[in-house]
Amino acid sequence: MNANAAKDPGRAIGRNPDRLTLTERLALAGKYIALEIYSPDTIPLRRIEAIGDSIGECLRTLRSRGLDAQNFEFSRLAPPY
Repeated sequence: MNANAAKDPGRAIGRNPDRLTLTERLALAGKYIALEIYSPDTIPLRRIEAIGDSIGECLRTLRSRGLDAQNFEFSRLAPPY
């Protein structure tokens, strides 16, 4: 992913937010992401499961993928520095 990440943020889905490159992080800064809530039963990997300009957009993405939004936490990606 490169500067086109801003045009197609869905390319970050399935990736760990800590593993995004500097360029990716800059392009996606300010976007909301959904990460599965940690539970000892599920021990989820920290992967971006939805990304969008709003929490509502993340919710729609999760629903379209058949995922239960109650199992996710939402946060805003900050710039890398």
